[in-house]
Amino acid sequence: MAAFEYRQAEEIRDTFKRYEVRYLFIGKSGAILLGFPDTTQDADLFVEKSEANGRRIVDALRGIGFALSDQQAGEIESGKDFVQLKNGPFDLDLVFAPDGIERFDDAWERRVEVEGFPVCHLDDIISSKEATGRVKDRESLPRLKAFRVYWRSQQEFSG
Repeated sequence: MAAFEYRQAEEIRDTFKRYEVRYLFIGKSGAILLGFPDTTQDADLFVEKSEANGRRIVDALRGIGFALSDQQAGEIESGKDFVQLKNGPFDLDLVFAPDGIERFDDAWERRVEVEGFPVCHLDDIISSKEATGRVKDRESLPRLKAFRVYWRSQQEFSG
């Protein structure tokens, strides 16, 4: 499995914009777009849970080259909490209900735009990783929190 690459994030951004999908990059892929120096194997997207957005996601993913089964399309359209896709040009996790974040609209209000990428605020990314309780997330938290100190100082400097 190859590492997730910037060009893949661009493909998501451009295609999802064309299909008017409401989403945010979350997880390590979101942190990387904010400047976190790490790698990941997939893209993680926090997507708005609505039937209309689900249909747009299915159309957009098929446009990118994902070979969605009827079951996967149905899970996306119905907003299943977590849908993992490995049948496209790259691995993609769709998260309709991330741990540690109550509502998409709240995360949307806090989002950070980076080169046209809608990204969850770093505080939301960290909250989500804290809430999962997974070992791999607990292991990355000290580095993410250290990066948050640096990131905030850069925000203050540029703001």
